[in-house]
Amino acid sequence: MSTDTSKDLATSVTTEQISRFEKDFNAEDKNLVMLNAMASNKIADVILSRKANQQFNHVFSDKLEVEGKATNQKASGRCWLFAGLNVMRLRLMQKYKLDDLELSQPYLFFYDKIEKSNWFLESIIELADKDLDDRTVQYLLKDPIQDGGQWDMFVSLVEKYGVVPKAVFPETFQTSNTVQVRWLLTCKLREYAQELRALHKSGKSIDEIRSAKEDMLSEVYRIMAITCGEPPKQFDWSFRNKDNKFQQFEGLTPLQFYKEHVEYKATETVSLINDPRNEYHKLYTVEYLGNVKGGVPVHYINLPIEEFKELAAKTLRKGKPVWFGCDVGKHFARQIGLLDMGSLDFELAFGVKFHLNKADRLRYRESLMTHAMMFTGVHVDAEEKTVRWRVANSWGEDTGDKGFLSMSDRWFDEFTYQIVLEKEDIPEKVLEVLKEEPVVLPPWDPMGSLA
Repeated sequence: MSTDTSKDLATSVTTEQISRFEKDFNAEDKNLVMLNAMASNKIADVILSRKANQQFNHVFSDKLEVEGKATNQKASGRCWLFAGLNVMRLRLMQKYKLDDLELSQPYLFFYDKIEKSNWFLESIIELADKDLDDRTVQYLLKDPIQDGGQWDMFVSLVEKYGVVPKAVFPETFQTSNTVQVRWLLTCKLREYAQELRALHKSGKSIDEIRSAKEDMLSEVYRIMAITCGEPPKQFDWSFRNKDNKFQQFEGLTPLQFYKEHVEYKATETVSLINDPRNEYHKLYTVEYLGNVKGGVPVHYINLPIEEFKELAAKTLRKGKPVWFGCDVGKHFARQIGLLDMGSLDFELAFGVKFHLNKADRLRYRESLMTHAMMFTGVHVDAEEKTVRWRVANSWGEDTGDKGFLSMSDRWFDEFTYQIVLEKEDIPEKVLEVLKEEPVVLPPWDPMGSLA
């Protein structure tokens, strides 16, 4: 702490500066009008651009024939599970001619929390020789377990545990409102971390340490079973299709249901990213990012935005949905369901502009992936250029077009970071990148954020 008074005066905010700021503020009547408007309204409601609203709609040149109704993750961070299962359910709806269907997000949520707990504890064991103040150790302790996840983490879950219809394993209050469960698990995991490090320091063998870890995971299971219920090992599935035809399948296991009925090969998919900080046409991963030990590693192929966007549009025009990750909170007019750089007029209201480009927003922690959703349509103009994108969100039906959003092409460029496509929809030259050794990004890199 500085004791140089002259230096402190030179760096502090002076009363003269405050007086000048005050004079400048009151010299513009617009500021006073905005002050009054903001006093009793949300900022986003006040600065919503009427012009931008008029320019965009929810009509698209190419749109999936089967979309399903918008789902609702409620007060939870499970968007990646909702988006992944939404992609899968469309296959089932088409295959069996169903009006609607939802696959169970609570089912995967249950196992994800157990797997993430194990992942965290194994990471703590691996880093037991590191000082407690080590940056990686502190990063892991800061947030031991989150609701969010990455696509390859989703693949690991469905490949190991399968999926079930939501009617078989529905929501509980805790699965829809996860803050208290997450708090409880976070407290216990930090406590477990201390115990594991203490065991290592006292000279216990790795077998003894892992035995203690198993007891810890038993407690995690108990917490999850009490808050979510225990997932089914076997179930019956019955329905009536659009033609009113009744069908029933008995004695299904979750893995059997996934492999025989969903018919979606999650392992035959690839995550593509647009990260302008890093070299394109390279493979990337993030250290200590994952959930299932021995599962699918998190890998991304980095592509330039035009190539990235073209592949997404081509896939949609084939009639396939596209899972994607973005920074949803930026320039989002939520009530009308519009994602557009001009949707909220910050310049008119506050006299400010935003100057960082996509790469610098990532570098300066101004942006990162915060939400996963699913593209179900794209609008192209007469010159075959993409104009806007139709988005299936998981926040219920109260916003946008019954829960579906409209995203401008420019917003896509600036705030969409990841798409997932089947290998058959990706050029061979891009798939060749998968054969390379991945560049390992540090755990705190923005590409390690969980949607």
